Amino acid sequence: MIDVACIGILVADLITKSVDSLPEKGKLGFVDEILLNTGGVAQTTSIVLAKLGTNVSIIGKIGSDLFGDYIISNLQKYGVDYRGLIRSKNQNTSKTIVLVDSKGERTFLYLPGSNGEFSEKDINWSIVNEAKHVHIAGAFLMPSFDGENTTATLKKAKKMGKTTSMDTAWDQTGRWMNLIQPSLKYIDYFLPSYTEACVMVSEKDPEKICDIFLNEGVEMVGLKLGENGCIIATKKRKIHCAPFIVKEIDSTGAGDSWVGGFLTGLMKGWSFEKCGTFANAVGAATVRAVGGGNGIESIEQINREIIQGGKQCR
Repeated sequence: MIDVACIGILVADLITKSVDSLPEKGKLGFVDEILLNTGGVAQTTSIVLAKLGTNVSIIGKIGSDLFGDYIISNLQKYGVDYRGLIRSKNQNTSKTIVLVDSKGERTFLYLPGSNGEFSEKDINWSIVNEAKHVHIAGAFLMPSFDGENTTATLKKAKKMGKTTSMDTAWDQTGRWMNLIQPSLKYIDYFLPSYTEACVMVSEKDPEKICDIFLNEGVEMVGLKLGENGCIIATKKRKIHCAPFIVKEIDSTGAGDSWVGGFLTGLMKGWSFEKCGTFANAVGAATVRAVGGGNGIESIEQINREIIQGGKQCR
């Protein structure tokens, strides 16, 4: 039985650090490190889920190139079921150049590639049927899937008796709420970052942001607040979960890893309070190493750090 079917973007990340400024045109600059890593919201979340012992299947599109081979080898390494991957004949694997500054903050240059082709017709519904939960990972970065395709997918998943969730990304096109609003009533757990949510609803107060999404039909909002932890909100209650303070090396994939931690807790039947605390610990573990999810070893590691940190929700 599959716990989570993760539908969304897969990317080959070229991570460059530390980059505090760019050289002038035609000139050379030095960096500390350049490495190739797996990335993309769906891929990072899936690998984190697998590391934490959750059975996960990934559904998406990659190219028929060396970067696609690299992605499959990493999914195999961590035990992610990749039967739902399609290899495009027209587009190469999606790539991102990640510029990490000396404080760990990131800037991205993204090539959509095969992610731009992915649509609802590419979904292997037999895999979805095997899963308990369907997660859309990377809304706003899949032009052929965003909007009507996403809504149709979530609606069909709900009719199949699946619980659903969604994590968003930055919308360079500026469509935001206009694009995502029809999907919200089919989402049980909405898991955006604070930065993205602010732009979506033109509001800065975290609790008011949660209320807006809840009024649109979402059952629960998990609002990621970065260094301030998170808020878990339903119409009955709002829970503030404190962050874990760690030395940040690279925040790439921290939000995706947070989602992996949260979904792991949901699949285990934990309370929202425990899910939020666990997710914060997973996100904190991620930023201690370069590359999304590389700082995460196991569920036992995360639970030890929660006990050592004495974190609780309020």
